[in-house]
Amino acid sequence: MICSNNYKELCSYDNLLLAFKKARKGKTTLDYVIDFERDLENNLLTLQSELLFHTYRPKPLETFILRDPKTRKINKSAFRDRVVHHAVCLIIEPYFERIFIYDSYANRKGKGTLKAIQRCDNFARIVSRNNSGRAYVLKCDIRQYFETVTHQVLLCILRKRISDHRIIWLIKTQV
Repeated sequence: MICSNNYKELCSYDNLLLAFKKARKGKTTLDYVIDFERDLENNLLTLQSELLFHTYRPKPLETFILRDPKTRKINKSAFRDRVVHHAVCLIIEPYFERIFIYDSYANRKGKGTLKAIQRCDNFARIVSRNNSGRAYVLKCDIRQYFETVTHQVLLCILRKRISDHRIIWLIKTQV
């Protein structure tokens, strides 16, 4: 159970600094990352203060369309908000990792696309009796899932694991 002292940890300078490092990974040459890093200490202290005093408000999302490999609408958070996302994940992820199903591979440490392919291949060999019979795979996608998920249901699930109302407040500000 995620409890009250976790919010102070979430707001700690060290957690925000680590969150910044995770948010900038692979993006160190982008202007908005360079701008944030130019005044890093002040930016992190400002975020820390806003979080502690509950004055933090995410910036409006930037929306654009990607057409490769398929057309999809992307909502992009401001970089400072992505730092907050990482700060939240650093605190809650260890609690949720323990209850996730084993065969969920997206955005998880030690998992990823290659491991998912290997696991699928292993199942295919078992089902096909070492490739001596037929095996079928169903690949599907729930169309616009993240745009249609019921936030109240998701928050209800989170409240069962997170007793700190401040962390719930922060998560609610992001949706």
